Amino acid sequence: MPLALYGHPFSSYTQKVLIALYENALPFEFRCIGPDTPEHTADWLRRWPLAKFPLLLDGDREVVETSIIIEYLQLAHAGPVRLLPDEAMTALDVRFLDRVFDLHVMSPVQHAVNGALTGDPVKRQEAHAFAGQKLELAYAWLDRHLSGRTWACGDAFTLADCAAAPALFYADWTHRIAGHYPVLRSYRARLLARPSFARAVEEARQYRPLFPLGAPDRD
Repeated sequence: MPLALYGHPFSSYTQKVLIALYENALPFEFRCIGPDTPEHTADWLRRWPLAKFPLLLDGDREVVETSIIIEYLQLAHAGPVRLLPDEAMTALDVRFLDRVFDLHVMSPVQHAVNGALTGDPVKRQEAHAFAGQKLELAYAWLDRHLSGRTWACGDAFTLADCAAAPALFYADWTHRIAGHYPVLRSYRARLLARPSFARAVEEARQYRPLFPLGAPDRD
């Protein structure tokens, strides 16, 4: 039985796992969660009632949480691209940057999105302002930390970059990465040019009108 991934193409966390699958050309069935596929939604909720996607199905094994899914793929379906290094301390650095992008870049974006989804103009503005403050702190730190690096942790593309790509993609839509962060802007551009992420972006292009903050006419 091939791997199956439950998620949505426009979801940042679904894209994070899609990047890992595409990097190693792993065959899988994509089970899109949405109004046109109620059978997938029902099956996903039966398997993971906490209602967070993506969820990876490998035979009878169900794997959730994006970082765990990607580590699982390396253990159970290893390919030529090692997204988590074998050396323990180097792997710890990768896991750290993975957490930075999920918690300190993507989480503020989600906060702004949730504020917009309330439909309340005041809550929208407050959430957007809060996200902007948090993202500015993250941008400044990342611009220094990534200096001299091709990818998040050096010369190799890793789990951290799988997290960074969608996080920075949507973060820049939410609160623009200013020109005084040239390292971070260049890194985001390299991520967009990476074939695995470029594919995920293209597959989600039709859903851009769904972005509640308004998707810019770029990328």
